[in-house]
Amino acid sequence: MRIILIGYMGAGKTTLGHALARKTGMPFYDVDWYVENRMRKTARQLFEERGEDGYRKLEKTLLHEVAEFENVVISCGGGTPCFFDNIDYLNQQGETIYLKTSIDILLKHLSMARKERPLLIGKSDEELRQYVEKQLAERRPFYEKAKHTLDISLLDTHEKIQEAVNQIENIIN
Repeated sequence: MRIILIGYMGAGKTTLGHALARKTGMPFYDVDWYVENRMRKTARQLFEERGEDGYRKLEKTLLHEVAEFENVVISCGGGTPCFFDNIDYLNQQGETIYLKTSIDILLKHLSMARKERPLLIGKSDEELRQYVEKQLAERRPFYEKAKHTLDISLLDTHEKIQEAVNQIENIIN
């Protein structure tokens, strides 16, 4: 079984992926981290060296590698399902779950990690809102192709994370 979490950055894919992997005993793979580890460079360095097109081609290749693993939980980068035929491929490989949440929840999650996300550094609250709204509108049609959708609330407590993990287990069983 492959459980594949997709959605916008800050939706909680990595947080829920880790928690779900712990509960199920399956390994967890974050595609962004996998790319960085395999290439021994940060995503930012890879974007600078290869441009977005080059990065997305590399991401697709390594996504195909990870998605061949058996009995895993996979967290995709926010843009991963939106390029090439990635969302169709992911749907063929496993149970895709779109972690859907409101702009306000995304902004709360992202504001907690703003300093770690290069695309967000230096943006005012209003600039961040506009950026997220625009990108989410462009990406939503790809996310909505997932086999399942789970509405996510603010994941700010252990109890809320466990509740979301339980909901994912109910969806796939």
